[in-house]
Amino acid sequence: MPKRLQDNLNSQYIASANRLMPKKARRRVVAYVESYDDIYFWRNVLQEFETESLYFEVMLPSRTSLGRGKKMVLMNQLGKGLGEYMIACVDADYDWLMQGCTEVSRMVCENPYILHTYVYAIENYQCYAPALHTVCVMSTLNDRQVIDLEAFMKEFSSLIWPLFVWSVWCYRHEKQQIFGIMEFSDTVAFRDINVHHPEYTLDYVRNRVNHKINWLQHTFPQGRSSYAPLRQELLDMGITPETCYLYMRGHTLLENVTMPLIGPICTLLRKEREHEITRLGGHSQHTQNELACYEHSQCAVDVMLRKSDGFKNSPPYQWLREDIMRLIGEDGLQK
Repeated sequence: MPKRLQDNLNSQYIASANRLMPKKARRRVVAYVESYDDIYFWRNVLQEFETESLYFEVMLPSRTSLGRGKKMVLMNQLGKGLGEYMIACVDADYDWLMQGCTEVSRMVCENPYILHTYVYAIENYQCYAPALHTVCVMSTLNDRQVIDLEAFMKEFSSLIWPLFVWSVWCYRHEKQQIFGIMEFSDTVAFRDINVHHPEYTLDYVRNRVNHKINWLQHTFPQGRSSYAPLRQELLDMGITPETCYLYMRGHTLLENVTMPLIGPICTLLRKEREHEITRLGGHSQHTQNELACYEHSQCAVDVMLRKSDGFKNSPPYQWLREDIMRLIGEDGLQK
């Protein structure tokens, strides 16, 4: 190769490399999260706020062990080092609802370098009701609405609302050993649904909730005077009967409410599409190819739930965005 041409190519390489380098160093802010699934969620959230002067690196709380979880993020040495270059991103669990009644709740509610989901966990965002139909379409490539999922979840949420208030009441009054998150979750969970009569499932939940409320009223008669003020406080925080499902245990909402609800719907929609392909194509090779193409184009519904970002329209997510904007403002990470 002629030397002049080689020099020209080297010059172009260096120029291209220089264009790829940042004009000035960006500040790296480490964001510690609780688990593997949280890495994708918080990357999806924080990337919107990266600038030419600041970027986030999302990672687990320890590079020297396999330790994970909220306690690992908040209660070890990392918690003492949170600041301009290190933040924590955690599930709210019940800590936001506790409004500073415990040490961890005070940290979550008051430390500006701790971002929390407001909803119980990231799974609750993934199960955001207005986005569930789109999740079914993403999974099955069939846009027919079998059940009004948003209406179903509003009705379900309104049914569990009185028991949800009792659950928070028990934590506020240190009675969670008698009625805790797990028992509340087990009470409102269901494992199957008749897609042609979803009202049967709602009746099932209603009966279980009413039975448990009667038991709680008998067990905690002192709650007569403090239950109503707590209910109003939760309403003032922006939690409504129609949205309280976002604040129940996330894994239960995902595995024992949302998946039993949309799983059978997706199965039905896939069968409809396959029947349509068979009906239109008969028994030809073209039909078999079309069925194979449709099968390869589908995706598991639980994967689509994790990828869904419809939750970004929800009020709790807007509260989270406001916290991030305050964090990176002139008096925060950008100073």
